[in-house]
Amino acid sequence: MKNIAKLIKLTLLSLSSIIMFSCSDDDTLPKNNSITGIASENLNLTILVEALNRTNLAETLDQAGSYTVFAPTNGAFMNFLDENGFNSLDDVPVSTLTQILLNHVVLGTNTSNNLSTGYVKTLAIGSASPSNNLSMFINTESGVRLNGVSNVITANLIANNGVIHVVDAVIGLPTIVTHATANPNFSTLATLLTQQQLVETLNGTTSSPFTVFAPLNSAFDTATLNLYSGLTSTQKTAVLTYHVVPGANVLSNAIPSGPITTFESGTFSITGTVITDEQSRSTNIIATDVQASNGVIHAINKVLLPNLN
Repeated sequence: MKNIAKLIKLTLLSLSSIIMFSCSDDDTLPKNNSITGIASENLNLTILVEALNRTNLAETLDQAGSYTVFAPTNGAFMNFLDENGFNSLDDVPVSTLTQILLNHVVLGTNTSNNLSTGYVKTLAIGSASPSNNLSMFINTESGVRLNGVSNVITANLIANNGVIHVVDAVIGLPTIVTHATANPNFSTLATLLTQQQLVETLNGTTSSPFTVFAPLNSAFDTATLNLYSGLTSTQKTAVLTYHVVPGANVLSNAIPSGPITTFESGTFSITGTVITDEQSRSTNIIATDVQASNGVIHAINKVLLPNLN
């Protein structure tokens, strides 16, 4: 009897050890702390994860690296699908969906305190230039706003390969107009484009890609605005389109010297970073290579004026 009791006791101890070992083993299973892993556990990011899987980007964001991902919520994706006439995520062409998702990814781990107002490059490529990734304008004046359309609502979900910031809208591939309206320094130009009904032209692909020499707000000084306000509507359109070169996405390292033909067949000449317009006025190029899906913007410090006779 003593032997039987001893055997039972040993058996119970063995079973207890197995159970304890098994429970302990489960508790120490490594958690997936990659960007993909964290997103997969967030119930508000299920459509994003579905999109990442459909485009094979889930694997990329699951591997070693350093990424900042602006992650749209399920509601953001539902609004995107509705606004673009898609019944479901499966209706979005994979190539299009891939670039839209990449437009939410920036290289490097940029926590909220490292974000500042200005341009960064996303991993997306637009049709205008295969060699220059799309630009994103980050505005940190009040929270964090991206390309003028999407706000960070939850920041700093830290992953072992980067960081996630949850956003309230899908960030579409930016056009020339997107960047003109997103950056407060171009607000005067954006208003004038709207008044002259040129938004549709610069939002589209007809005559694109465009190279736009965009005057900053400071370029519209009192004298320039007084001159502009005295023009006819046709002349105002001529002034604005004089800043647009159609059919080319010319980056700063390839801007040619000499005469350049503009949208309305006017010309100006460029020498280095100085533009001379048809009224022999000199303007400086002061910022370059803001890449949109349908062209590129270079900022200038004066308004270009064609001959208005």
